[in-house]
Amino acid sequence: QVQLVESGGGLVQAGGSLRLSCATSGATFTRYVMGWFRQAPGKEREFVAAITSSGGTTSYADSLKGRFTIRNAGRTVYLQMSSLKPEDAAVYYCAAAFEREFTTMPTEVGNYRYWGQGTQVTVSS
Repeated sequence: QVQLVESGGGLVQAGGSLRLSCATSGATFTRYVMGWFRQAPGKEREFVAAITSSGGTTSYADSLKGRFTIRNAGRTVYLQMSSLKPEDAAVYYCAAAFEREFTTMPTEVGNYRYWGQGTQVTVSS
């Protein structure tokens, strides 16, 4: 069992930056791939980025490469977001998947076993 708690969301102007954090607890952190997803009103939850426990492998949604960066430090996973656009506004979720179950980076919602409660990101134009 693992618990995930996101923080760092808020209101930012278009073009600005924001860093989200996901604090993990409750299980051996080294067993999990950590991912970030987002869900805008009326839309499906979509993959943003993921990172292996070692930090050696990362994966990004193609549309977000170059603007978003995922990294981990200790038991916290971060999502650095820059050059934010109004279409980036969404609830951002942190999630954990069992690393041993995948030979490629998991990018589907159903791949992830544990989820945080989400943090709202609002981008004003």
